[in-house]
Amino acid sequence: MASAAAGVPTIYPAILYEDAQAAIRTLTEAFGFTQEAVYEGEDGQVLHAELSCGNGRVMLGSKGRDGVFSRAMRDAGPAGVYVVVEEIDAHHARAVEHGVEILMPPTDQDYGARDYMARDAEGNVWSFGTYAPGSAG
Repeated sequence: MASAAAGVPTIYPAILYEDAQAAIRTLTEAFGFTQEAVYEGEDGQVLHAELSCGNGRVMLGSKGRDGVFSRAMRDAGPAGVYVVVEEIDAHHARAVEHGVEILMPPTDQDYGARDYMARDAEGNVWSFGTYAPGSAG
């Protein structure tokens, strides 16, 4: 298995959207992601985008393009992505301000974490919480 430099993730969720530009706006404005790269075709479709949150990144693009990945994902259902954030209540308030559908408000879990769940406009479920898988403690 390949290893990465310290702090560099080795897993990157990749999601295709009908309206990738709207998804980028939701992820940056409502969820606080940082736009790292966006490559567009001549027709304005998002060929590839990378958005970061902490030391993690998500890759996304427009549905309906040609290519092996697009064809493989053509009939894929929504994805679920978990993101570690520290200030759950403030993060949740920001999402609410931007009109994001909240599936579960900030909730204290039996295992000590606090998290909430939201759905983006194309049905993908985003969970934000304080639990960091693999961390000591």
